[in-house]
Amino acid sequence: MHKPFRTRRYLASFDAAALPQVFTDCLIIGSGIAGLRAAIEVGKHGRVTLLTKRGIFDSNTAHAQGGVAVVLEADESDNLDLHVADTLKVGCGLNDLDAVRLVVGQGPDRVRELIEWGARFDSHGGELDLGREAGHSASRVIHAHGDATGREIARALHQRLQDHPNIQIHDSYFVVDLLTDEGRCLGALVHTEGAGFQIVRAKQTILATGGCGRVYQETTNPEVATGDGMAMAWRAGAVLQDMEMMQFHPTTLYVAGASRALISEAVRGEGGYLVDRNGERFMPAYHEDAELAPRDVVSRAIIHHMKQTGARNMFLDVRHLGKRRFATRFPNITELCASFGIDVGSDLIPIRPSAHYMLGGVKVDLAARTSIENLYACGEAACTGLHGANRLASNSLLEGLVFGYIAGCAIGRAIAEHGEPLRTLTLTGQATEPSNGKRLDLQDVRNSLRSMMWRHVGIERNGEGLAEAAEAIGFWGKYLLEKTFADPFGWEEQNLLTVAWLMVNAARQRTESRGVHFRQDFPAIDDKNWLTHIQQSRMQDFGPGPIAG
Repeated sequence: MHKPFRTRRYLASFDAAALPQVFTDCLIIGSGIAGLRAAIEVGKHGRVTLLTKRGIFDSNTAHAQGGVAVVLEADESDNLDLHVADTLKVGCGLNDLDAVRLVVGQGPDRVRELIEWGARFDSHGGELDLGREAGHSASRVIHAHGDATGREIARALHQRLQDHPNIQIHDSYFVVDLLTDEGRCLGALVHTEGAGFQIVRAKQTILATGGCGRVYQETTNPEVATGDGMAMAWRAGAVLQDMEMMQFHPTTLYVAGASRALISEAVRGEGGYLVDRNGERFMPAYHEDAELAPRDVVSRAIIHHMKQTGARNMFLDVRHLGKRRFATRFPNITELCASFGIDVGSDLIPIRPSAHYMLGGVKVDLAARTSIENLYACGEAACTGLHGANRLASNSLLEGLVFGYIAGCAIGRAIAEHGEPLRTLTLTGQATEPSNGKRLDLQDVRNSLRSMMWRHVGIERNGEGLAEAAEAIGFWGKYLLEKTFADPFGWEEQNLLTVAWLMVNAARQRTESRGVHFRQDFPAIDDKNWLTHIQQSRMQDFGPGPIAG
């Protein structure tokens, strides 16, 4: 068993009594689908302060293209049981059955609410368009504006929140750390460029901070996805689970020198083919479902075929779909490709896999509660048990919607039951040695970390590479994790190192291959020893935990 390195409790020194303090019933950190949906529910019962690191639409939700997997009308071709079965099959045995049934079962009501609130999903003849994506046995994925589903959902939820008397939204706030005392969350230490540090004192707190894809060199995630919520929960003593389970999206636009942009899985669902530089399809040789195989299978197949052919990338072929049809269904992808001189009607689209979605995160129960009292988590920052070892396509927006609602309901009840006023905090954070900024170049460390994680903790892993990654992170951490930084870039760096360490330690421990976690030195599934979760807590040694359900 590999022990995690020790980090100090707080990233910044502070004396709460000397800082401005803001009081609220519920602090929500993050503005993706889970945080916005939670805010709507909590706002019915008390005051909500929602903080986001940058703008309200700077989230993984707003970048989500594909859609929402949901069974709105059961018939002979699809029903809730089939959706549950597909989720379990793709999850490779690590799903929490109760969580799967909860999300799939509540999903239709939550989506109907979205539609009532003005979310405009694509339809034809008065019926919603239903797409089929990898791992699904039926067409059940709804989408908006072709390939801008997440943006439309974020717009509708934000519109619902606007002018709500109980809800205040503040952007450009960096949440440095959760504040805790005797196992209870009391709020957070936050920083904004204009006002510096302040305390947000909250009766209840929700982590909805999204994922950590920016720990990798190749990722679909926006710049804000630096794992802040997972790292601050770790420092506060929360249990994290399944941190070895990072899902890689098979198809991101590959143009040298440009940031990676997602090419939705729905493109393959609509009939797009994966081909090599000779125009030959290769997926039928790897899986019976070809391009519609689960994401981990497709990602590894692309990597293998790249190695076999000595290529830097593979291609998506959508020419046979017709340019007009493709542009109507995927207007943003068409525009994106055109910006790089790629005509989807006549050219192949260069692609390769990238880090996309963290399946693990802060462990929560079916009420979205973490192991810390008064702290909840939902969305990609949380590990609910829905996804197991591999996420079924388009289940993530559904999970955020359902668990955001669940967290909001639970906190609403708590506010109603416990109406006592909050007291001013007198908590202090221990001072540490300030960083002089000269020992290590932070930008260089970040670039090196992301490159190293891609090489050694990527789509395929092995013990030697994971050991090298642990050594490198330990070296950087020795100089950075015990320093005090005065700006978000430095805090993000410390969060990235912490999350990377947790991922590496879990990956070293799981000596098998399951779902998105593939070990070249242990290529088989080992149900005898590893049909279990890996849980980690700063407060105790980490190790296997039970499968629920």
